[in-house]
Amino acid sequence: MKFNISRDARPQAMTLLFAAAISIALWFIPFAEILTYPFRIFVTFIHEGGHAVAALLTGNSVLGLNVAMNASGETYTTQGGVFSQLFVSSAGYLGATIFGALLLLLIRRTVAARLVLLGSAGLILALTLIYGLWEPIWTGQWGMLSPFTLVAGALLAVGLFAVARFASARVATFFVSFLAVQCVLHALLDLKTVFFLSSPFAPRVPTDAVNMYNATGIPAIFWAVMWVGIAFVILSVAMRAYAVSREHKTVQQDLPFDDPLDV
Repeated sequence: MKFNISRDARPQAMTLLFAAAISIALWFIPFAEILTYPFRIFVTFIHEGGHAVAALLTGNSVLGLNVAMNASGETYTTQGGVFSQLFVSSAGYLGATIFGALLLLLIRRTVAARLVLLGSAGLILALTLIYGLWEPIWTGQWGMLSPFTLVAGALLAVGLFAVARFASARVATFFVSFLAVQCVLHALLDLKTVFFLSSPFAPRVPTDAVNMYNATGIPAIFWAVMWVGIAFVILSVAMRAYAVSREHKTVQQDLPFDDPLDV
């Protein structure tokens, strides 16, 4: 099926492609991971936040949330039935993918980039204060307290707020596009890692796919493959919605690239 990008979507598409090109180029630059490290930690917060939201939606409680310096993370929840466990375990990787797709669609639908950044800052701060600090203290689970989680969450929230407050509208728009690309790319890379770790020949490492296996008895690799498939469906739907024309609606003008008018 032919896939066309509508004319009014081309400026946003150029911004997105530029953000994706920079993200990919940074993989081949020595020590460039230092530059992308904050974004990696951001994606981990979103991943763990997905678990937390899924737990709440299925009637469970969130006891704590930790993010480690190596960008791994853990979310501690009460354990419900099989459906609850499946939903909570699936909500990490897919939640990060959905969040990245949502950022793209918000920008495409002319939601101000500053508002998107402020909302993201508020989300990270809420996860940090409620599940990184308050819940472990309230429940007396002092071992769940992680100084790195608190510092990283606070710095990310401040950084996002600073970009929203002080950056120009075009820079803020590009930053949201770059953040969205980072969410999607890291979610897919994590799924690739889980896929290989789910192999019967791989060493047994605790992962969300292993949690699914423990809950259902179905091999972990099945869940890894299923998540990869769902992630690509989400991205396909998001990109098609991104490319649809928005005639008779206001077009986002705060973009670093302008689509020249036909003469």
